[in-house]
This record gives sequence, structure tokens and C-alpha cells, in this order.
Amino acid sequence: MSLKNPNPQGKGLVPVLDSLAASRTVIDVAPKHIEQISSELFTSLFVLHSRFHFKPIIGKSYWLYRRRDNSFHLSMIDPDEWGGFGFGQYIGECVLQQDITWTLELDTHAASDQELLSLIEEQRRQLETALHDARSIDDVLPVYLESLPFYQRVYASALANSLKTSMQKSGIQGLSYTQAKGFLTKE
Repeated sequence: MSLKNPNPQGKGLVPVLDSLAASRTVIDVAPKHIEQISSELFTSLFVLHSRFHFKPIIGKSYWLYRRRDNSFHLSMIDPDEWGGFGFGQYIGECVLQQDITWTLELDTHAASDQELLSLIEEQRRQLETALHDARSIDDVLPVYLESLPFYQRVYASALANSLKTSMQKSGIQGLSYTQAKGFLTKE
């Protein structure tokens, strides 16, 4: 009789705490203007809200796909390896940066897909509204997003820590979005 492992992914309390601690050890976070923070927050949340079941590695390329139901999937397999059959429409290449932000380079076909661009623009408008409505930019940072799966939640928390450090170095931590934008004109 074989016993079934009650924790097959090793996500007990100690590994969870280790993952959180490891994700927060950011080497060097640069000060950033509010436009850069807003852009990096949007791109990173866009990637983190996609489905994936692996621990991303800093500097490694991953590929984003859109499924028929307009959900997104981040994969370790590039579109050329799929041979045309994969997770759906190829969106672009994603890379987890040293400061725990994500970059997304849109595929040329995806960049001309008006339906996709409208979907992205609507999500961008929602973030802009949240930033404008928040008392402080800090309130919009994804410190803890319960709706996200394990790795996405860990990296969202690390992203919040990274952007908060950048805002601190820029002197805009605790400011509202409007105040932070006004801070740029004073420089």
C-alpha cells in the first residue's frame, strides 16, 4: 500500500515563507517616476493574472498565449516548439526582470489585433481608475492578492515590495497618483 503525499507541491508553511523571503531579496531597485511605476505595475499584473504553474526565473523568457475564453496562459514553451498547436493565440515574450517586474514584448500579429488591444486597453483603464481613486499609490500595490494562485501571489507580493522601494527612493511613496504626477513637473 503506497501512501499519497498530502503536500505534493511542497507548499507547506516553511516553503511558503521561504518563497516569500527569497522573492523579496531584490538586488538593486532603482528610483522610478510614476509613469514607469504605473507601466511596470500594469504589465506585471497583466502577466501575473495569466495562468502558470511553475516558479519563474529572473532573466528567462516565457511566452504568453490567449485562449479562446480571453484568459491568458504563460508557458515555458515558445510558439515555434508548439508547431502551431498550443495554448491559443501567441501574444508575446515575457521576461521577469531583476527588480521582479515583468516585461512583455508583443508579437507583431498580436500588436495588430484590435480585439486584443481593446482588451488590454480596458484593463489599463481599470488600473488608471484604481490609481486615480486610491488615497495613495501604495494602496494599489498588490501586497496580497488572494485570488491568485501560489506563484503568482508570491511574485505579486514581491512586485509590490520592489515598486514600493522604487517609490521610496523617488520620494513619491505615500503620495496620491495626482501628487506623484505633479512631482514630475517640479523636477
